[in-house]
Amino acid sequence: MNGPAVYLVVPCYNEEAVLPETVKRLTEKLARMGEAGLAGEGSRILLVDDGSKDRTWALIQAFHGEDPRVEGVKLAHNRGHQNALLCGLMTALPRCDCAISLDADLQDDVEALDAFVEKFLEGCDVVYGVRNRRDTDTWFKRATAQGFYRIMRLLGADVVFNHADYRLMSRRALEGLSEYREVNLFLRGLVPLIGYRSDYVYYDRQERFAGESKYPFKKMLAFALDGITSFSVRPLKLISNLGILISVLSVFGLLYALISYFAGWAVSGWTAIVCSIWLLGGLQMLCLGVVGGYIGKIYSEVKARPRFRVEEALLHGPGDPGKDGHGTTADQDL
Repeated sequence: MNGPAVYLVVPCYNEEAVLPETVKRLTEKLARMGEAGLAGEGSRILLVDDGSKDRTWALIQAFHGEDPRVEGVKLAHNRGHQNALLCGLMTALPRCDCAISLDADLQDDVEALDAFVEKFLEGCDVVYGVRNRRDTDTWFKRATAQGFYRIMRLLGADVVFNHADYRLMSRRALEGLSEYREVNLFLRGLVPLIGYRSDYVYYDRQERFAGESKYPFKKMLAFALDGITSFSVRPLKLISNLGILISVLSVFGLLYALISYFAGWAVSGWTAIVCSIWLLGGLQMLCLGVVGGYIGKIYSEVKARPRFRVEEALLHGPGDPGKDGHGTTADQDL
């Protein structure tokens, strides 16, 4: 088969319900891409088990035994979607011409893979998968997602609207990504910083085939906050501006209080005092929380702990499959 070596990188966490169908569809699609000259002999499906508690890794081992094109990497602990995805991309780096990341739940349209590779063959180093519409989302999820993208843009982060982690990256782009060392990962913001030529593939997102979503509202909120605080210091600047504004208003309030006192207009103002105390107290706590969030990120970064560790890997071909988050050899059981 002629064509580029394409790696399909799929992070998995407790996906035993959907994984058999995922592997079936991806292997069939990879075969069709090979026949069309869009995927060469070195093309693989790389499943990254993010410390699953169910039979996900056992299934990956079985799939690998049946078909060597299905490879697997098992992380020693659950490190979250972004770290698992990064592990898969860095494992694919020395083995592929390009890597395409997608979710295991089959919501990302696998038929769009052809268009990704075609853009790559035209010279694009990064190809973003962008949703045509969000009809499958609830009103609340759709509104909060659109609000998140707008806030990120307002805060100066270069993010792609309606793009999650369905994307193609060339080997050159992956090498660029490997140079970013931060522990608090937000790949949607990091990838645009790499530069190089990019393009978009538009697709329709499907309903989850089986299993449950691994991103409830609490995790989505934490992910959004990570993205905002990882790529913008504008919240800190807003706090400074807010402090200046409140200080100016306080001067006017003091002048009003003095004028009222000397003019004899002063009356008992219990309600106003209590409201002022609650308002200023709430603003102070909010500001302290924002500052604390940034300090917490600094704390995580300066410790420089590995972003992931590979416990076991099922791979073929050249390259070191066992790397931790800092590029040193990790525990392996090959």
